[in-house]
Amino acid sequence: MQVHLLDGTYELFRHHFGVPSHITAKGREVAAVRGVIGSVLGMFEGGVTHLGVATDHVIESFRNDLWPGYKRGDGIDPSLMQQFPLLEEALEALGVVVWPMIELEADDALGAAAQLAAADPNVGRVLICTPDKDLAQCVRGDRVVQFDRRKRLVLDEAAVIEKYGVAPASIPDYLALVGDSADGFPGLPGWGARTAAAVLARWQHIDAIPPDPISWGVPLRGADRLSATLEEQRDLVYLFRDLATLRTNEPLFESVEALRWPGPTPEFKQTANDLEAPDLWHRAQRALSS
Repeated sequence: MQVHLLDGTYELFRHHFGVPSHITAKGREVAAVRGVIGSVLGMFEGGVTHLGVATDHVIESFRNDLWPGYKRGDGIDPSLMQQFPLLEEALEALGVVVWPMIELEADDALGAAAQLAAADPNVGRVLICTPDKDLAQCVRGDRVVQFDRRKRLVLDEAAVIEKYGVAPASIPDYLALVGDSADGFPGLPGWGARTAAAVLARWQHIDAIPPDPISWGVPLRGADRLSATLEEQRDLVYLFRDLATLRTNEPLFESVEALRWPGPTPEFKQTANDLEAPDLWHRAQRALSS
């Protein structure tokens, strides 16, 4: 059995910027929602049986209280913003399990769901369907992997190490040092990707990095300056690591079988008509019977 966990927020953004606008007769923009629902149906048509979708019901989260520069909903195209609740409603009508996150983020839900699914011995592989580098921290061997559906690229633990230079467990430390522009925190001055990877590959976590750079065991130019920066801003880098660390303890489901797709609800036919895409209903029927 394989479990697929989909980043609904990423998918909505991807389709918003990737497909032509479609405004219904009632004056509502629905193109991104139509795109995501069609993509999800494509997953079922391709044989996916167990699926959960996480969304950012509210863009801001508890992390905005920790760091004022953390990503916000300000500046998001209103025609995209108003499709978030519509997507959640459409997915639920399709019969898909949806986790609309408010205090936490969609990434936290994906991490929590991956941990729960991996605990089930009947699950052969968990695929976290997002290219978001935050989720690399959840990869475990070749059993819990990241899957970039657009590039058709699977990242197992070996691939994470090859890409970032550190193991999954060190990803929050890595992001704390180099920063994450998508999430709105800058990292530490001088600590680029190569430098952070070289040091963390040796020491795994920021806490373990010795204050004396001679002890690092890694030949780096400007090591004294890097060490001084780390010591001077240690509280800040710990905050950044906290921002980058996913909260994975949410009890999203009791059994993986809760994620098995039962087929569309009767309401999905009206949903497809409201989206002015009646073929979505027919596709759902065919996917269920295939």
